[in-house]
Amino acid sequence: MQDFDAIILGAGAAGLFAAGEAGRRGRAVAVIDHARRIGEKIRISGGGRCNFTNLSTAPDRFLSANPRFAISALRRFTPRDFLARVEEAGIAWTEKAAGQLFCEGKASQIVALLQRGAEAGGARLMTGTAIAGVSREGALFRVDTDQGSLRAPRVVVATGGKSIPKIGATGIGYRIAEDFGLPLTDTRPALVPLTFAEQELARLAPLAGVAVPARVAAARGPAFAEPILFTHRGLSGPAILQVSSYWREGEEVIADLDPGRSLAEALRAQRQSAGKVQLGNALARLMPEKVAGLVLASAGLDPTARLADQGNAALDRLAAAARMPLRPVGSEGYRTAEVTLGGVDTDALDGRTMEAKAVPGLHFIGEVVDVTGWLGGYNFQWAWSSAWACAQAL
Repeated sequence: MQDFDAIILGAGAAGLFAAGEAGRRGRAVAVIDHARRIGEKIRISGGGRCNFTNLSTAPDRFLSANPRFAISALRRFTPRDFLARVEEAGIAWTEKAAGQLFCEGKASQIVALLQRGAEAGGARLMTGTAIAGVSREGALFRVDTDQGSLRAPRVVVATGGKSIPKIGATGIGYRIAEDFGLPLTDTRPALVPLTFAEQELARLAPLAGVAVPARVAAARGPAFAEPILFTHRGLSGPAILQVSSYWREGEEVIADLDPGRSLAEALRAQRQSAGKVQLGNALARLMPEKVAGLVLASAGLDPTARLADQGNAALDRLAAAARMPLRPVGSEGYRTAEVTLGGVDTDALDGRTMEAKAVPGLHFIGEVVDVTGWLGGYNFQWAWSSAWACAQAL
Protein backbone atom coordinates (compact mmCIF):
# COMPACT_ATOMS: atom_id res chain seq x y z
CA MET A 1 0.00 0.00 0.00
CA GLN A 2 1.39 3.38 -1.08
CA ASP A 3 0.23 6.61 0.55
CA PHE A 4 -0.07 10.03 -1.10
CA ASP A 5 -1.62 13.40 -0.30
CA ALA A 6 -3.84 13.09 -3.38
CA ILE A 7 -4.53 10.54 -6.11
CA ILE A 8 -5.59 11.90 -9.49
CA LEU A 9 -7.46 9.58 -11.83
CA GLY A 10 -6.80 10.54 -15.46
CA ALA A 11 -3.71 11.90 -17.20
CA GLY A 12 -5.45 14.24 -19.58
CA ALA A 13 -5.55 18.04 -19.61
CA ALA A 14 -7.33 18.52 -16.28
CA GLY A 15 -5.58 15.70 -14.42
CA LEU A 16 -2.05 16.66 -15.45
CA PHE A 17 -2.58 20.34 -14.73
CA ALA A 18 -4.06 19.56 -11.31
CA ALA A 19 -1.03 17.39 -10.54
CA GLY A 20 1.36 20.20 -11.42
CA GLU A 21 -0.56 22.77 -9.41
CA ALA A 22 -0.80 20.47 -6.38
CA GLY A 23 2.93 19.78 -6.65
CA ARG A 24 3.60 23.52 -6.55
CA ARG A 25 1.88 23.48 -3.18
CA GLY A 26 4.11 20.68 -1.92
CA ARG A 27 1.59 17.88 -2.19
CA ALA A 28 2.65 14.29 -2.90
CA VAL A 29 0.51 13.23 -5.85
CA ALA A 30 0.00 10.08 -7.93
CA VAL A 31 -1.62 10.28 -11.38
CA ILE A 32 -3.17 7.07 -12.71
CA ASP A 33 -4.28 6.41 -16.28
CA HIS A 34 -5.07 3.17 -18.09
CA ALA A 35 -3.61 4.56 -21.34
CA ARG A 36 0.11 4.16 -21.94
CA ARG A 37 0.53 7.68 -23.34
CA ILE A 38 -0.57 10.77 -21.47
CA GLY A 39 -2.60 13.59 -22.98
CA GLU A 40 -3.77 11.78 -26.12
CA LYS A 41 -6.81 14.01 -26.57
CA ILE A 42 -4.55 17.06 -26.40
CA ARG A 43 -2.27 15.64 -29.12
CA ILE A 44 -5.10 15.27 -31.65
CA SER A 45 -6.85 18.53 -30.81
CA GLY A 46 -6.95 21.57 -33.07
CA GLY A 47 -5.71 19.63 -36.07
CA GLY A 48 -2.62 18.65 -34.09
CA ARG A 49 -1.92 22.21 -32.94
CA CYS A 50 -4.14 22.37 -29.84
CA ASN A 51 -6.59 25.25 -29.45
CA PHE A 52 -5.49 25.52 -25.82
CA THR A 53 -7.75 28.39 -24.71
CA ASN A 54 -9.98 31.21 -25.87
CA LEU A 55 -9.53 34.84 -24.81
CA SER A 56 -13.30 35.34 -25.13
CA THR A 57 -14.01 32.83 -22.37
CA ALA A 58 -17.14 33.76 -20.41
CA PRO A 59 -19.75 31.72 -18.52
CA ASP A 60 -22.29 32.08 -21.35
CA ARG A 61 -20.00 29.99 -23.59
CA PHE A 62 -20.70 26.89 -21.48
CA LEU A 63 -23.67 24.55 -21.19
CA SER A 64 -24.70 23.14 -17.81
CA ALA A 65 -27.83 22.42 -15.83
CA ASN A 66 -26.46 25.18 -13.58
CA PRO A 67 -24.96 27.84 -15.89
CA ARG A 68 -23.51 29.76 -12.92
CA PHE A 69 -21.46 26.87 -11.55
CA ALA A 70 -18.38 27.54 -13.70
CA ILE A 71 -18.15 31.25 -12.87
CA SER A 72 -15.93 30.95 -9.79
CA ALA A 73 -13.28 28.70 -11.35
CA LEU A 74 -13.21 30.62 -14.65
CA ARG A 75 -12.70 33.93 -12.84
CA ARG A 76 -9.99 32.62 -10.54
CA PHE A 77 -7.88 31.05 -13.29
CA THR A 78 -8.35 32.83 -16.61
CA PRO A 79 -7.18 32.33 -20.19
CA ARG A 80 -4.48 34.94 -19.56
CA ASP A 81 -3.24 32.91 -16.61
CA PHE A 82 -2.79 29.79 -18.73
CA LEU A 83 -1.31 31.83 -21.57
CA ALA A 84 1.33 33.05 -19.12
CA ARG A 85 2.30 29.41 -18.48
CA VAL A 86 2.51 28.79 -22.23
CA GLU A 87 4.74 31.81 -22.78
CA GLU A 88 6.89 30.94 -19.77
CA ALA A 89 7.52 27.57 -21.42
CA GLY A 90 8.64 29.30 -24.62
CA ILE A 91 5.76 27.90 -26.69
CA ALA A 92 4.96 30.10 -29.70
CA TRP A 93 1.26 30.68 -30.24
CA THR A 94 -1.07 32.36 -32.67
CA GLU A 95 -4.53 33.88 -32.31
CA LYS A 96 -7.22 32.93 -34.79
CA ALA A 97 -10.83 34.04 -35.07
CA ALA A 98 -12.82 34.95 -31.97
CA GLY A 99 -9.93 34.74 -29.52
CA GLN A 100 -8.92 31.15 -30.27
CA LEU A 101 -5.28 30.51 -29.31
CA PHE A 102 -3.30 27.72 -31.00
CA CYS A 103 0.26 26.47 -30.78
CA GLU A 104 2.32 27.56 -33.77
CA GLY A 105 4.03 24.20 -33.46
CA LYS A 106 2.57 20.88 -32.36
CA ALA A 107 0.00 20.09 -29.68
CA SER A 108 2.59 17.83 -28.07
CA GLN A 109 4.19 21.03 -26.73
CA ILE A 110 1.21 21.46 -24.39
CA VAL A 111 1.48 17.83 -23.30
CA ALA A 112 5.18 18.36 -22.56
CA LEU A 113 4.39 21.55 -20.59
CA LEU A 114 1.91 19.65 -18.43
CA GLN A 115 4.22 16.68 -17.95
CA ARG A 116 7.10 18.92 -16.89
CA GLY A 117 4.83 20.68 -14.43
CA ALA A 118 3.64 17.43 -12.90
CA GLU A 119 7.11 15.95 -12.67
CA ALA A 120 8.60 19.18 -11.26
CA GLY A 121 6.13 18.88 -8.41
CA GLY A 122 7.20 15.29 -7.78
CA ALA A 123 4.04 13.64 -9.11
CA ARG A 124 4.25 9.93 -9.78
CA LEU A 125 2.79 9.20 -13.24
CA MET A 126 1.34 5.69 -13.43
CA THR A 127 0.37 5.05 -17.05
CA GLY A 128 -0.87 1.75 -18.43
CA THR A 129 -2.51 1.18 -15.06
CA ALA A 130 -6.12 0.02 -14.91
CA ILE A 131 -8.31 1.27 -12.07
CA ALA A 132 -10.22 -1.57 -10.42
CA GLY A 133 -12.16 0.54 -7.94
CA VAL A 134 -12.25 3.42 -5.47
CA SER A 135 -13.46 2.95 -1.90
CA ARG A 136 -13.46 4.80 1.41
CA GLU A 137 -11.50 3.52 4.42
CA GLY A 138 -12.13 5.87 7.31
CA ALA A 139 -10.44 9.20 6.60
CA LEU A 140 -8.67 7.79 3.52
CA PHE A 141 -9.66 6.72 0.03
CA ARG A 142 -8.31 3.50 -1.38
CA VAL A 143 -7.69 3.17 -5.11
CA ASP A 144 -7.17 -0.40 -6.28
CA THR A 145 -5.36 -0.94 -9.60
CA ASP A 146 -3.83 -3.82 -11.52
CA GLN A 147 -0.45 -2.54 -10.26
CA GLY A 148 -1.39 -2.49 -6.58
CA SER A 149 -3.33 -0.23 -4.21
CA LEU A 150 -2.83 3.40 -3.16
CA ARG A 151 -4.31 5.51 -0.38
CA ALA A 152 -4.85 9.23 0.08
CA PRO A 153 -7.16 11.60 1.93
CA ARG A 154 -8.18 13.10 -1.42
CA VAL A 155 -9.05 11.65 -4.81
CA VAL A 156 -9.53 13.76 -7.94
CA VAL A 157 -11.57 12.25 -10.77
CA ALA A 158 -10.30 13.72 -14.05
CA THR A 159 -11.15 10.81 -16.32
CA GLY A 160 -12.94 12.83 -18.99
CA GLY A 161 -16.10 11.70 -20.77
CA LYS A 162 -17.06 9.10 -23.34
CA SER A 163 -15.95 10.97 -26.46
CA ILE A 164 -13.43 9.37 -28.85
CA PRO A 165 -13.22 5.87 -27.34
CA LYS A 166 -10.49 4.87 -29.80
CA ILE A 167 -8.02 6.88 -27.72
CA GLY A 168 -9.19 5.26 -24.52
CA ALA A 169 -12.21 7.28 -23.34
CA THR A 170 -14.50 5.41 -20.95
CA GLY A 171 -17.30 6.24 -18.56
CA ILE A 172 -15.39 5.24 -15.43
CA GLY A 173 -15.66 8.71 -13.89
CA TYR A 174 -19.44 8.50 -13.99
CA ARG A 175 -19.37 5.04 -12.39
CA ILE A 176 -17.18 6.34 -9.57
CA ALA A 177 -19.61 9.19 -8.97
CA GLU A 178 -22.54 6.78 -8.84
CA ASP A 179 -20.65 4.44 -6.49
CA PHE A 180 -20.44 7.32 -4.02
CA GLY A 181 -24.09 8.27 -4.49
CA LEU A 182 -23.55 11.42 -6.58
CA PRO A 183 -26.19 12.35 -9.18
CA LEU A 184 -25.47 12.59 -12.90
CA THR A 185 -27.14 14.63 -15.60
CA ASP A 186 -27.89 12.89 -18.89
CA THR A 187 -24.84 12.47 -21.08
CA ARG A 188 -24.71 12.69 -24.87
CA PRO A 189 -22.17 13.34 -27.63
CA ALA A 190 -21.49 17.06 -28.24
CA LEU A 191 -19.50 19.07 -30.75
CA VAL A 192 -20.28 16.28 -33.21
CA PRO A 193 -21.42 16.02 -36.87
CA LEU A 194 -25.15 15.46 -37.44
CA THR A 195 -26.61 12.71 -39.61
CA PHE A 196 -29.73 12.52 -41.79
CA ALA A 197 -32.23 9.94 -43.00
CA GLU A 198 -31.91 8.44 -46.48
CA GLN A 199 -34.48 10.73 -48.12
CA GLU A 200 -32.70 13.84 -46.85
CA LEU A 201 -29.31 12.43 -47.80
CA ALA A 202 -30.51 11.80 -51.35
CA ARG A 203 -31.25 15.51 -51.66
CA LEU A 204 -27.95 16.56 -50.10
CA ALA A 205 -25.71 13.88 -51.67
CA PRO A 206 -24.48 16.03 -54.61
CA LEU A 207 -23.02 18.50 -52.10
CA ALA A 208 -20.79 16.02 -50.23
CA GLY A 209 -17.42 17.67 -49.66
CA VAL A 210 -18.72 21.22 -50.22
CA ALA A 211 -18.13 23.81 -47.49
CA VAL A 212 -20.05 27.08 -47.34
CA PRO A 213 -20.47 29.97 -44.89
CA ALA A 214 -23.75 29.67 -43.01
CA ARG A 215 -25.68 30.77 -39.97
CA VAL A 216 -27.11 27.77 -38.15
CA ALA A 217 -29.47 27.56 -35.21
CA ALA A 218 -31.27 24.78 -33.35
CA ALA A 219 -34.65 25.15 -31.68
CA ARG A 220 -32.84 26.25 -28.51
CA GLY A 221 -29.59 28.10 -27.95
CA PRO A 222 -27.78 30.74 -30.02
CA ALA A 223 -27.16 30.84 -33.76
CA PHE A 224 -23.62 30.26 -35.00
CA ALA A 225 -22.29 32.05 -38.10
CA GLU A 226 -19.48 29.74 -39.18
CA PRO A 227 -18.84 27.37 -42.10
CA ILE A 228 -20.72 24.12 -42.57
CA LEU A 229 -19.51 21.07 -44.48
CA PHE A 230 -21.80 18.70 -46.37
CA THR A 231 -20.76 15.06 -45.90
CA HIS A 232 -21.91 11.70 -47.25
CA ARG A 233 -23.76 11.14 -43.94
CA GLY A 234 -25.06 14.62 -43.20
CA LEU A 235 -23.52 17.88 -42.02
CA SER A 236 -20.32 18.83 -40.23
CA GLY A 237 -18.16 21.96 -39.94
CA PRO A 238 -17.81 24.44 -37.06
CA ALA A 239 -21.40 25.77 -37.11
CA ILE A 240 -22.87 22.27 -37.04
CA LEU A 241 -20.55 21.12 -34.24
CA GLN A 242 -21.61 24.14 -32.18
CA VAL A 243 -25.31 23.57 -32.78
CA SER A 244 -25.04 19.85 -31.99
CA SER A 245 -24.66 20.70 -28.30
CA TYR A 246 -28.12 22.31 -28.35
CA TRP A 247 -29.94 20.07 -30.84
CA ARG A 248 -32.22 17.28 -29.60
CA GLU A 249 -33.70 14.33 -31.48
CA GLY A 250 -36.86 15.18 -33.40
CA GLU A 251 -35.99 18.87 -33.71
CA GLU A 252 -34.99 20.87 -36.76
CA VAL A 253 -31.95 23.00 -37.36
CA ILE A 254 -32.19 26.05 -39.60
CA ALA A 255 -29.24 26.60 -41.93
CA ASP A 256 -29.14 30.04 -43.56
CA LEU A 257 -26.87 29.52 -46.57
CA ASP A 258 -26.62 33.23 -47.29
CA PRO A 259 -25.74 34.73 -43.91
CA GLY A 260 -25.29 38.44 -43.48
CA ARG A 261 -26.68 39.37 -46.88
CA SER A 262 -30.05 39.91 -48.56
CA LEU A 263 -30.02 37.35 -51.36
CA ALA A 264 -33.12 38.81 -52.97
CA GLU A 265 -31.58 42.30 -53.07
CA ALA A 266 -28.34 40.95 -54.56
CA LEU A 267 -30.28 39.17 -57.31
CA ARG A 268 -32.37 42.27 -58.02
CA ALA A 269 -29.15 44.22 -58.48
CA GLN A 270 -27.91 41.58 -60.92
CA ARG A 271 -31.23 41.70 -62.75
CA GLN A 272 -30.67 45.38 -63.46
CA SER A 273 -27.13 44.92 -64.76
CA ALA A 274 -27.17 41.41 -66.26
CA GLY A 275 -30.77 40.36 -66.79
CA LYS A 276 -29.98 37.96 -69.64
CA VAL A 277 -27.93 35.63 -67.42
CA GLN A 278 -29.52 32.36 -66.40
CA LEU A 279 -30.93 32.24 -62.89
CA GLY A 280 -28.64 29.35 -61.93
CA ASN A 281 -25.54 31.23 -63.08
CA ALA A 282 -26.65 34.39 -61.28
CA LEU A 283 -27.07 32.50 -58.02
CA ALA A 284 -23.76 30.68 -58.50
CA ARG A 285 -22.04 34.07 -58.36
CA LEU A 286 -23.26 34.38 -54.77
CA MET A 287 -22.65 30.84 -53.44
CA PRO A 288 -21.03 27.57 -54.57
CA GLU A 289 -22.65 26.18 -57.71
CA LYS A 290 -23.83 22.95 -56.10
CA VAL A 291 -25.35 24.84 -53.18
CA ALA A 292 -27.07 27.17 -55.66
CA GLY A 293 -28.58 24.12 -57.34
CA LEU A 294 -29.97 22.86 -54.03
CA VAL A 295 -31.48 26.25 -53.20
CA LEU A 296 -33.08 26.54 -56.66
CA ALA A 297 -34.57 23.06 -56.39
CA SER A 298 -35.94 23.89 -52.93
CA ALA A 299 -37.55 27.03 -54.34
CA GLY A 300 -38.97 25.14 -57.33
CA LEU A 301 -37.33 27.48 -59.85
CA ASP A 302 -35.80 26.66 -63.23
CA PRO A 303 -32.03 27.33 -63.20
CA THR A 304 -32.02 27.91 -66.97
CA ALA A 305 -34.64 30.67 -66.83
CA ARG A 306 -33.47 34.22 -67.47
CA LEU A 307 -32.92 36.35 -64.40
CA ALA A 308 -34.75 39.20 -66.11
CA ASP A 309 -37.91 37.10 -66.25
CA GLN A 310 -38.02 36.58 -62.47
CA GLY A 311 -40.31 38.87 -60.53
CA ASN A 312 -39.67 40.09 -57.04
CA ALA A 313 -41.91 37.39 -55.58
CA ALA A 314 -39.81 34.65 -57.23
CA LEU A 315 -36.58 36.19 -55.94
CA ASP A 316 -38.05 36.48 -52.46
CA ARG A 317 -39.03 32.80 -52.64
CA LEU A 318 -35.49 31.94 -53.67
CA ALA A 319 -34.06 33.90 -50.75
CA ALA A 320 -36.43 32.13 -48.36
CA ALA A 321 -35.30 28.76 -49.76
CA ALA A 322 -31.71 29.59 -48.79
CA ARG A 323 -32.84 29.49 -45.18
CA MET A 324 -33.26 25.73 -45.02
CA PRO A 325 -35.00 23.76 -42.29
CA LEU A 326 -33.22 20.43 -41.88
CA ARG A 327 -34.18 17.57 -39.59
CA PRO A 328 -31.23 15.42 -38.45
CA VAL A 329 -32.00 11.93 -37.20
CA GLY A 330 -28.88 11.57 -35.07
CA SER A 331 -25.19 12.31 -34.75
CA GLU A 332 -21.92 10.53 -35.47
CA GLY A 333 -21.87 9.65 -31.78
CA TYR A 334 -19.00 9.43 -29.33
CA ARG A 335 -16.75 8.04 -32.07
CA THR A 336 -16.15 11.56 -33.41
CA ALA A 337 -17.63 13.80 -30.69
CA GLU A 338 -15.09 16.24 -29.33
CA VAL A 339 -16.67 16.28 -25.87
CA THR A 340 -19.39 14.72 -23.74
CA LEU A 341 -22.34 16.90 -22.77
CA GLY A 342 -23.60 16.38 -19.21
CA GLY A 343 -21.90 14.47 -16.42
CA VAL A 344 -21.54 14.79 -12.66
CA ASP A 345 -24.33 17.09 -11.48
CA THR A 346 -22.86 20.41 -10.39
CA ASP A 347 -25.45 20.70 -7.61
CA ALA A 348 -23.46 17.98 -5.86
CA LEU A 349 -20.15 19.88 -6.11
CA ASP A 350 -18.59 22.94 -4.47
CA GLY A 351 -17.86 25.44 -7.25
CA ARG A 352 -14.72 26.76 -5.51
CA THR A 353 -13.02 23.41 -4.87
CA MET A 354 -14.79 20.91 -7.19
CA GLU A 355 -15.29 18.78 -4.09
CA ALA A 356 -18.35 16.58 -3.63
CA LYS A 357 -20.47 18.16 -0.92
CA ALA A 358 -21.57 14.80 0.46
CA VAL A 359 -18.18 13.07 0.13
CA PRO A 360 -15.40 15.27 1.56
CA GLY A 361 -12.08 14.68 -0.18
CA LEU A 362 -13.60 13.48 -3.49
CA HIS A 363 -13.22 15.98 -6.34
CA PHE A 364 -14.36 16.01 -9.99
CA ILE A 365 -12.77 18.23 -12.65
CA GLY A 366 -12.78 18.76 -16.40
CA GLU A 367 -15.06 17.00 -18.87
CA VAL A 368 -16.50 14.51 -16.36
CA VAL A 369 -18.41 17.42 -14.78
CA ASP A 370 -21.66 18.78 -16.28
CA VAL A 371 -19.91 21.80 -17.80
CA THR A 372 -19.45 21.76 -21.58
CA GLY A 373 -17.92 24.58 -23.58
CA TRP A 374 -18.43 25.78 -27.13
CA LEU A 375 -16.01 24.83 -29.86
CA GLY A 376 -12.88 26.97 -29.88
CA GLY A 377 -10.72 26.30 -26.82
CA TYR A 378 -13.40 26.71 -24.16
CA ASN A 379 -13.29 23.10 -22.97
CA PHE A 380 -9.53 23.25 -22.47
CA GLN A 381 -9.97 26.43 -20.45
CA TRP A 382 -12.53 24.66 -18.27
CA ALA A 383 -9.97 21.89 -17.75
CA TRP A 384 -7.32 24.40 -16.62
CA SER A 385 -9.69 26.47 -14.47
CA SER A 386 -11.40 23.55 -12.72
CA ALA A 387 -8.06 21.81 -12.16
CA TRP A 388 -6.48 24.93 -10.68
CA ALA A 389 -9.45 25.52 -8.36
CA CYS A 390 -9.33 21.93 -7.19
CA ALA A 391 -5.55 21.96 -6.65
CA GLN A 392 -5.84 24.87 -4.22
CA ALA A 393 -7.85 22.57 -1.95
CA LEU A 394 -5.54 19.54 -2.11
